[in-house]
Amino acid sequence: QVHLVESGGGLVQPGGSLRLSCAASGSIFRLNAMGWYRQAPGKQRELVATITVGGSTYYADSVKGRFTISRDNAKNTVYLQMNSLKPEDAAVYYCNLRNPGTYWGQGTQVAVSS
Repeated sequence: QVHLVESGGGLVQPGGSLRLSCAASGSIFRLNAMGWYRQAPGKQRELVATITVGGSTYYADSVKGRFTISRDNAKNTVYLQMNSLKPEDAAVYYCNLRNPGTYWGQGTQVAVSS
C-alpha cells in the first residue's frame, strides 16, 4: 500500500527557491517511477516532473530548466528542487507514482508572492 508524506513547502518571493521532499513507502518506492504533481486553486492537478528508478527524468515545459527532481533510494525519498520560482508556480504540490492510483497524500503548499 502506498503511503506518501510531502514536506518543504512555504512562502517564497518570486525568483526564490524551495526544496520539497516526499517520504514514500519502501517497497512501493523502490519498484516505481515517481512524480511530482501540483494543483493550483480552480485548476486541475498537473504533472510537474517524473523520475524512474534508474534516474531518468521528465519535466513539464513550464518548469524545465528551473526545477530538478531527484531521488534517494536508500531513504525512500524523492525531492523537487525549485529555483527561479514564479507566481504561477504557486500550488499544492504532491508526490505520487508516475502512474498514480486513487491515493494521494496531503501535499505541501507553495506560495510565491512579494
